[in-house]
Amino acid sequence: MEWIGAGSLLAWVWLLLGQGFFWRTDVRLPDRRDPERWPTVAVVVPARDEAAVLPDSLPSLLGQKYPGRAEVFLVDDGSTDGTGALARQLAAARGGLPLTVSAPGEPEPGWTGKLWAVRHGIALARERVAPEYLLLTDADIAHDPDSLRELVAAARSAGLDLVSQIARLRAVTFWERLIVPAFVYFFGQLYPFRWVNRPGARTAAAAGGCVLLRREAAERAGIPDAIRHAVIDDVTLARAVKRSGGTIWLGLADRVDSVRPYPRPAELWRMVSRSAYAQLRHQPLLLLGTVLGLALVYLVPPVALAAGLADGDTAVAVLGGAAWAVMCGTYLPMLRYYGQPPWAAPLLPFTALLYLLMTVDSAVQHYRGRGAAWKGRTYPAP
Repeated sequence: MEWIGAGSLLAWVWLLLGQGFFWRTDVRLPDRRDPERWPTVAVVVPARDEAAVLPDSLPSLLGQKYPGRAEVFLVDDGSTDGTGALARQLAAARGGLPLTVSAPGEPEPGWTGKLWAVRHGIALARERVAPEYLLLTDADIAHDPDSLRELVAAARSAGLDLVSQIARLRAVTFWERLIVPAFVYFFGQLYPFRWVNRPGARTAAAAGGCVLLRREAAERAGIPDAIRHAVIDDVTLARAVKRSGGTIWLGLADRVDSVRPYPRPAELWRMVSRSAYAQLRHQPLLLLGTVLGLALVYLVPPVALAAGLADGDTAVAVLGGAAWAVMCGTYLPMLRYYGQPPWAAPLLPFTALLYLLMTVDSAVQHYRGRGAAWKGRTYPAP
């Protein structure tokens, strides 16, 4: 047990110092200044059965205080709850940026529904406004009135082809508070923002809820056709842009929030498990390695501490306690970002266990033919 505890502590020392300082939450929009000319922007919103959240999100897009020309294109992806009609009603009642609502029909074979909708929205935007930038944002994302202006100013000032922000997810219920901050924490651990934002680094990622993309960069990377099958479309998009020579940036948001509630654990479970095995490229060996890695990094510290105290083995207890302390220390900045109390940090091993089980369940559902299921659609591995 002593060797396992030592391995866990060494892993945490590496994560603390050698994984791009993933645990810091100070990566926000880069320094920006207003451009001499504000470019035209098309806001593309794929939406499938989003009537419940649209009243809290769409008005925030229509109400953007953007100095240049901007139009919103909401693509109704086969909704059955009146999403398209509600969007038109909201636009008529609230006014603001021009809104176009369209429906492309069922996706062609090889396309995910979301990317099929994005393709249709981009094509429509090219015809109507010939945008220089595309803001790809989800139907459950609310933007502060100056969000678009700040995104464009950052992209122009830093010469970026893609600017993406991780929307601040809702963390109100007990389960949201337990799982949501860890979701963003784990994402940052997997894709350290500082590595993503380094032009020469291979790491690439984006957050699908808020992606400002230069149209020329999208065309050069073949977006969205080149990634039409992707279940994890945001990361795949960022890789395509960076691989084609584009410059990308990813960070945490101050002006962008998700309004989607997850009041029950089952909903959070589905959010994670639907794409977890796809993240592992549907490889059993990667799944095994992930399970063992999560166990070593997150589960061993509290187990070693408890076992050491129970057996009177001081070395094991110290190793486990030290690893757990480093773990908690790296989690505190994310808890502060989400307004959660510091005493929640020691619960991270339990949350990690839940994520481990979600990942295993994702693999089980895949082999049962129900992998990557979302809103009535199931997508096979590409």
